[in-house]
Amino acid sequence: MNGKSILIVDDEAPIREMIVVALEMAGYECLEAENSQQAHALIIDRQPDLILLDWMLPGTSGIELARRLKRDELTADTPIIMLTAKGEEDNKIQGLEVGADDYITKPFSPRELVARLKAVLRRAAPSDGEAPIEVGGLLLDPISHRVTIDGKPAEMGPTEYRLLQFFMTHQERAYTRGQLLDQVWGGNVYVEERTVDVHIRRLRKALGEAYENLVQTVRGTGYRFSSKV
Repeated sequence: MNGKSILIVDDEAPIREMIVVALEMAGYECLEAENSQQAHALIIDRQPDLILLDWMLPGTSGIELARRLKRDELTADTPIIMLTAKGEEDNKIQGLEVGADDYITKPFSPRELVARLKAVLRRAAPSDGEAPIEVGGLLLDPISHRVTIDGKPAEMGPTEYRLLQFFMTHQERAYTRGQLLDQVWGGNVYVEERTVDVHIRRLRKALGEAYENLVQTVRGTGYRFSSKV
């Protein structure tokens, strides 16, 4: 066992069983829930390291549960991978918009699931031993994993935090979406380039009117973090 616990939320028992076998072979501890109510109770009680969350659930849908978890300070940083039979791009984007860290479309292979799960957990791991970075009144502290704006805590998801940390440590240089995917998401992750745009919008929203302009669009290229106009 590697000490990481994974909550599997799916109303189909055979799918949960298949995932449990794959994850336990990979060394993970598995928790199971068949609906959002069970899942939420387990999340509060057991605090899993990652949630595999089916989009379509009886009662409260998976997408609604994801939205609720990301709004709650206690669960906002818990990574979520959406499991969905919906392959359309709009549904994938909707999942990312509510705060999911990744999505995987059914049917999927156990190997792909484990690879995606490892990538999300790796991205969510805090980085230690680094000095705080400050730009004006925007302060990122890698040790406490917190961002403050003019002395007040800023609310943002783990992907937006990593994106901001990369930008603040690589200022004044333009990066393509592909480069950002490699640097922030990792080169082995199956994520579309449009995903970057979703998280850029969420990062700008988290930074607010005073600092959103630090994340600049470079037409024909991608994005740049700069305090220069």
